[in-house]
Amino acid sequence: MLKILIPTLMLIPTTWLIKPNWLWPTSLTYSFCISMASLSWLKNLAETGWSSLNLYMATDALSTPLLVLTCWLLPLMILASQNHTASEPINRQRMFITLLVSLQFFLILAFSATEIIMFYVMFEATLIPTLIIITRWGNQTERLNAGTYFLFYTLAGSLPLLVALLLIQSSAGTLSLLTLQYTDPTPMGSYADKFWWAGCLLAFLVKMPLYGVHLWLPKAHVEAPIAGSMILAAVLLKLGGYGMIRMMTMLEPLTKELSYPFIILALWGVVMTGSICLRQTDLKSLIAYSSVSHMGLVAGGILIQSPWGLTGSLILMIAHGLTSSALFCLANTNYERTHSRTMVLARGLQMALPLMATWWFIASLANLALPPLPNLMGELMIIISLFNWSWWTLALTGTGTLITASYSLYMFLMTQRGPLPGHILTLEPSHTREHILITLHLIPLILLILKPELIWGWTA
Repeated sequence: MLKILIPTLMLIPTTWLIKPNWLWPTSLTYSFCISMASLSWLKNLAETGWSSLNLYMATDALSTPLLVLTCWLLPLMILASQNHTASEPINRQRMFITLLVSLQFFLILAFSATEIIMFYVMFEATLIPTLIIITRWGNQTERLNAGTYFLFYTLAGSLPLLVALLLIQSSAGTLSLLTLQYTDPTPMGSYADKFWWAGCLLAFLVKMPLYGVHLWLPKAHVEAPIAGSMILAAVLLKLGGYGMIRMMTMLEPLTKELSYPFIILALWGVVMTGSICLRQTDLKSLIAYSSVSHMGLVAGGILIQSPWGLTGSLILMIAHGLTSSALFCLANTNYERTHSRTMVLARGLQMALPLMATWWFIASLANLALPPLPNLMGELMIIISLFNWSWWTLALTGTGTLITASYSLYMFLMTQRGPLPGHILTLEPSHTREHILITLHLIPLILLILKPELIWGWTA
């Protein structure tokens, strides 16, 4: 663990002490080395159980893929942010990179924590850098409003969780993930216990976000700079799913009665947010709402409590992390050229930037779950486990997948096909930096087809 954590921490003094013109190349190379080193966590996944175990941290088959995804995203965020921060004073650029590094540090500690309280503290600590990134480097005037929404939704959801954790501590005597699964389940019949169950899951459902408590997400995405959108879509939403999978082992006897409304809400959210996507005019808003619908499937798969559901959820979380992050990068390349996120104003870009259109095509197909990709693997596993539970869910999940296909194609056709609008006179050509950025998103996604057991989780 320390071979990743200490270099990550040392990246902060490096960014402050290095010469200005070497700032971006050095931080990029350094963070890329860290992400390459983090791949070594993947090697002992064949045996289920904990590895890299020390007093406070450990990795297992569930947290390892998420940890590697976190480390993989830091160099990509640095690569993506280089252009739009170039005009700022050098100290602000250093501050920006420092915030990204601190975010990665908190996320590694959150995903590898063995004590639930440590996980809770790191879960909350990720709010601070994200909030600063959204409110300081966001594009539009609404960014303070978006930051407030983001902060208060997450805080209001996670305070009941703290109370619930203290209750577990007093009844079970431990909050360590290593021993909690062996404690006797306490008999739960009263209404207070049902509130306790809801308190444990509410924080994660808001973070996912579940349909109904999702209003902070499109706002935060639309206002955040590109690095903020990438880390939010790719890793911060996955904290919710990860936390739910970890907490579920303790909530066992109550889950089978109390999870019905949440599963129905999640599946209804898949259909509703998909329909919202079909009539979006704002490109980033469309991608943000599509994240809500994918995370609805993940929430359903986790709440079902079957091995297939859990595996499908983890696969879909990783695949969605790479896909939605790539889509945000592509939306950002459009925004940097046309200075507009309205899809009607930036059409027909395939004529001007043909290679970018190829990336758009692959990313859109990944978003609608093209057959060999892990996106489809995850969705199919979740749909099968939901169908086994109740065949009525097929109506909702089937409609959801149809709508997903429709809005992904709508997004691709609106941005890429047709004639170039008359007001676009000069377009900057696409840069190697942008092509590398998208390639580094899509290569892991395609390589996971060849070795999917890396992201299967416990059920391998």
